[in-house]
Amino acid sequence: MTDEPRIKPEINLLKPVCIGIGGVSRSGKTFLSNLLHSAIRDSVVIHQDTFIPAEQDIPKIKDHIDWERPEAIDWVSFRKAIETAINSGKTVIVEGLFAFHNKEINKFYDKTVFITLRRDEFIRRKRDDLRWGLEPEWYISHIWDGFIAYGQLPGDIQETLLIDGAQDFNPEDVIAYLKT
Repeated sequence: MTDEPRIKPEINLLKPVCIGIGGVSRSGKTFLSNLLHSAIRDSVVIHQDTFIPAEQDIPKIKDHIDWERPEAIDWVSFRKAIETAINSGKTVIVEGLFAFHNKEINKFYDKTVFITLRRDEFIRRKRDDLRWGLEPEWYISHIWDGFIAYGQLPGDIQETLLIDGAQDFNPEDVIAYLKT
């Protein structure tokens, strides 16, 4: 994905929509959601990874908290936040690794975007991501495995915009899709 995409500010959609954005870690979900939020008037972003249960309730794998499982999300609070945002009349942008894992939440989405990323590119990006320190190779593989197991786009979601996260994209194409 490009570092500095150009997008016209203050995009007006015909009506408020709920947009789901999914993909593997480091694919560009947060980047895209923040870009859309800055461009779409009256929008709010809900980042799935801010809805976590108490640490003792999150599964562990070896010596790590296992963020790569659906149990690492507080689904009740996440759903309530989406419902509250939708009821506010704003365009809602939901992003996360498990954005499409919950069938009940999937019903909220008017538009869906899935950002693909090849495994080798994911591994390269994850190795370069030192926000939480150097991750062991086994955990980087575990992140990918969690994405394959729980982060895929389900077959019952149709008309999804697919974006290759390893390539630059045209933000205007995303806006055009959202306006359809």
